[in-house]
Amino acid sequence: MGRTADAIAEGVAIATAAARLAVKNHILIGTIAENGVFDTDKYVADAREALRAMAEESEEVERNLTQLRKRARGRHSDPSGTHDYRDRDVRNLRRRAKQSHGVATKLRDMMEDDDALRVIVEEAREGAWADVRHNLDRRLRVEGMRPDQDPDYERMREARMQALRLVDLQALSSLQRAKAKRKKKQKSAADDD
Repeated sequence: MGRTADAIAEGVAIATAAARLAVKNHILIGTIAENGVFDTDKYVADAREALRAMAEESEEVERNLTQLRKRARGRHSDPSGTHDYRDRDVRNLRRRAKQSHGVATKLRDMMEDDDALRVIVEEAREGAWADVRHNLDRRLRVEGMRPDQDPDYERMREARMQALRLVDLQALSSLQRAKAKRKKKQKSAADDD
């Protein structure tokens, strides 16, 4: 494999990882936050959309590099900054544009490959489940810990008590007031009937 092929493979790997992360987040939101059901086909569409966005980004990079290359051709003075390219940079800019084009092309091919999209979705589902499992494990470990097992118990006790007073008891009080208000409203409606 040459330098360009390696760069394209790396770009595709990065874009695929980003797509997987986007789909994982959609799965977490859709199934947990919105209490939905996991539907592979919906997430295949999400994976396709994530790859499309990254392909468009690569195409935009290619266009920008092509413009920079055209502007740099024939300029032989010293550059005034990092992105002030000169004639000696033309070859590198051409290679980078070719790499961006290759990444975009491969991503567009992946968008049409249902098997590749399903692999992204399955890996995203596994990642989402790993996140949920990790969070549950951490919470169970922390919430199930006895004071004699926690080396920071004494030091953190005051903060926990303050959180209990300021957050938990306030929320409980608010919940009780709302519940009493609903009961009063229901009783009033029943009396009117």
